[in-house]
Amino acid sequence: MGAEGTVPVRNPPLRRGRGHRVSGPRPLYWLGGVAALVVGLPLALILGAWLQPETEVWRHLAETVLDDLIVNTLVLVAGVGVGVVVLGVGLAWLTAVCEFPGRRFFDWALMLPLAVPTYVLAFVALGLLDFDGPVQAWLRRLVGSDAPQLFEIRTPAGVIGVMVLVLYPYVYLLARSAFITQGAGSLEAARLLGLGPWGTFFRVALPMARPAIVAGTSLALMEALADFGAVAVFNYDTFTTAIYKAWFGLFNLHAASQLASLLLVFVAVVLALERWTRGRARYAEAGRSRRLHRHRLSGAHRWLAASAAALVFLAAFGAPLVQLLVWAWAAWAEGMDARYPALVGHTLALGAMAALCTAAVALGLAYLQRGAGFWGRVLVRVATLGYALPGSVLAVGVMLAFTRLDAWVEPLWRWAAVDPAPLLAGSLGALVVAYLIRFMAVAHGALDSGLARIRPNLAEAARSLGARRLEVLRRVHLPLLQPALFSALLLVLVEVMKEMPATLLLRPFGWDTLAVRIYELTSEGEWQRAALPSVTLVLVGLIPVVLLVRRSAARERAP
Repeated sequence: MGAEGTVPVRNPPLRRGRGHRVSGPRPLYWLGGVAALVVGLPLALILGAWLQPETEVWRHLAETVLDDLIVNTLVLVAGVGVGVVVLGVGLAWLTAVCEFPGRRFFDWALMLPLAVPTYVLAFVALGLLDFDGPVQAWLRRLVGSDAPQLFEIRTPAGVIGVMVLVLYPYVYLLARSAFITQGAGSLEAARLLGLGPWGTFFRVALPMARPAIVAGTSLALMEALADFGAVAVFNYDTFTTAIYKAWFGLFNLHAASQLASLLLVFVAVVLALERWTRGRARYAEAGRSRRLHRHRLSGAHRWLAASAAALVFLAAFGAPLVQLLVWAWAAWAEGMDARYPALVGHTLALGAMAALCTAAVALGLAYLQRGAGFWGRVLVRVATLGYALPGSVLAVGVMLAFTRLDAWVEPLWRWAAVDPAPLLAGSLGALVVAYLIRFMAVAHGALDSGLARIRPNLAEAARSLGARRLEVLRRVHLPLLQPALFSALLLVLVEVMKEMPATLLLRPFGWDTLAVRIYELTSEGEWQRAALPSVTLVLVGLIPVVLLVRRSAARERAP
């Protein structure tokens, strides 16, 4: 059976106690229904915006930028998809199967770019590689060239390269785990049948790891579609930048919602492709195989592998972090003004509020999924759809929903002789709701996996002794769920701190955060002044990455 707690089990439906009729967890059904409504209502309002099409706006967009938006988004998706697969799978195969100098370091260090927001790496890349940056200045001195510009970084290839360097760890992490868990049996059988190293990789290892690779690539593509900061820094127009301009440039929320619905089409296509590919995959490891023994590279191959891993690590994490520290030191006095503590306080306060609310709801959804029937699982699936939605799309949907609610309650305020100014739209609550929708899947995943590791006979024993549901939760489940609950809170906190589009669009007046400040400074080309808040976000973002690395290492050491 394996080690205790590792056997997958399904908890039985919650019961009121011994001798009572079995009943479904009705409060949890209500919670799931409300959570599903909170996610579904903004989406319904976004799609319903087509009932009042903005003809003039769409005619203007069609004549000016619509074709470019579609082409740029498709190019971005294609480029990032190919890049993360090549880089993530290649590095995963090297660190999982091969032995070369520095392999133990790169094994975990190649996950660190997950801590760097895409918009931070974007402005660091521009600051280093633009015409007046140190790299081009050094190259001009080296070659003695008088050319005005040796190469152009503000190109589609530039923004794709930045996103690939930040997002490849999604594929690297899942593919590496898949290669390690395949074991030595399948690979040795392929070699005995006459396949060489490349044949073994392409015909055996790669097909078996395809579900993991597709899942990681889908996550990277959804992050690329949701990105606003990096494409804004590079002036690369996509649907996210168009939504922002329609909202704050044209002051037309309906046009922004219709653009958001088109962005949803791209997200739906990515999700459909991921499910279709996963459904067609029929590769599995039968039984538990022997632990994989790494192939020791020799000669030039070992140094070539080490150089490739080092180059990716330096480009994605090492060099940007050093440059940020240099800039932050130079701009320390100017950046550490009276506004900076307020920015940090707002960022932490929003993160804490969103983390507590999201973890509480996610805990209820985790119980509902494991203790309810078909419809309960449907409600959970709907309530956790938000992670696939870009922050700009959620911002538009939440603003539409809260604007409608303000309109419904306006007669009540007038009757009570109260100023009928909007109380919900543009409030702190609207922003927290957007965070809750966006990151519910993150907290739910951590708590559901933690709940799955608790043996059901513990709760059954407590209920047989007369404990009620809340007492079982307080005295049995919560103590055992503390590590998973801590992980959920931490993951949501860091994700909220780094989130830019929804914060930029929904923040109340005066509630700027570190991410908003970075956007304001980078939009003006103030790279050095943007370094201090960026370093803060990167260092905070390292916390969940380190926890992820430690958890991954613990799973590999397990027998």
